[in-house]
Amino acid sequence: QLQLVESGGGLVQPVGSLRLSCAPLGSTLDDFAIGWFPQAPGKEREGVACISSGGGFTDCKESVKGRFTISRDNAKNTMYLQMNSLKPEGTAVYCCAEGWAAEMNDKYVHWGQGTQVTVSS
Repeated sequence: QLQLVESGGGLVQPVGSLRLSCAPLGSTLDDFAIGWFPQAPGKEREGVACISSGGGFTDCKESVKGRFTISRDNAKNTMYLQMNSLKPEGTAVYCCAEGWAAEMNDKYVHWGQGTQVTVSS
């Protein structure tokens, strides 16, 4: 069973930055697309960014374009979500997920437990 582990979350002030990482345990993600999904209490899970297996295609939710960047380093077997100019509404548990297609929906196969991001002054 593939396990994904996220890291890099924490408490950050508004307009601050964080870089989240996602890596698999005991496997590689070279052949899989990756998505990032924040999950806030009382809200539906909605993708903010996704990237294809080779990294040639990326997509971001409109509200985070220009602030969030998704990337991957297959040599390091790690995926990243660089988040700049964070807003309080960005507070959530951020989960990464792997699947066959880089999409913003939640049709991914394996999910991590997430890392908490809190944006607050």
